[in-house]
Amino acid sequence: MKKRQEIAFFIEIVDSIYMDRRIMLPPPGPRIVDFKKNIRDTVGYHDELKRYWHYQDSIKNSKARILIGVHDFIINNEIRNGKFDLSPFKNNKKFDFQYASKFPEERFWDVEDKKSGMPAGTIEISNIKFNKNKTLGTISASASCGGGKCGQGFEITIEKKSGKWHITKIKNTWVS
Repeated sequence: MKKRQEIAFFIEIVDSIYMDRRIMLPPPGPRIVDFKKNIRDTVGYHDELKRYWHYQDSIKNSKARILIGVHDFIINNEIRNGKFDLSPFKNNKKFDFQYASKFPEERFWDVEDKKSGMPAGTIEISNIKFNKNKTLGTISASASCGGGKCGQGFEITIEKKSGKWHITKIKNTWVS
């Protein structure tokens, strides 16, 4: 693959699979006052929901770059090797890619922390496994929202058409 196409391709993959921990949590429920009688305090609940949905929309509509932690090494046959070079992506308008090793280990992340400057999530990606003719390939990838609270694995099928590579299928392989 040519360098420019690799960059666009990686961005397309990330955009298709990344998880943003800032918008992962469900809306709040009304506070239960009496469990036995199932009495809920709904005073102010409508306003609380309104704030929640406003915040969700502000994240989704934000033009600020989304900080994504990228695992430092490319997975090759389940062995980490080959440092993943982030330098070609430094000027990306949507994502700010940083090595995940720059931050505390993911299992220590607080999924509810929205202000500390931690990544919105992480990405891990494998080398491309091509067919003999190098017209088809598969990539294993995973995305996490950090904190050990959520993650997904993917098998991404790519195909070369008219001299350019395209994602033809993204299949979920696991969810946690």
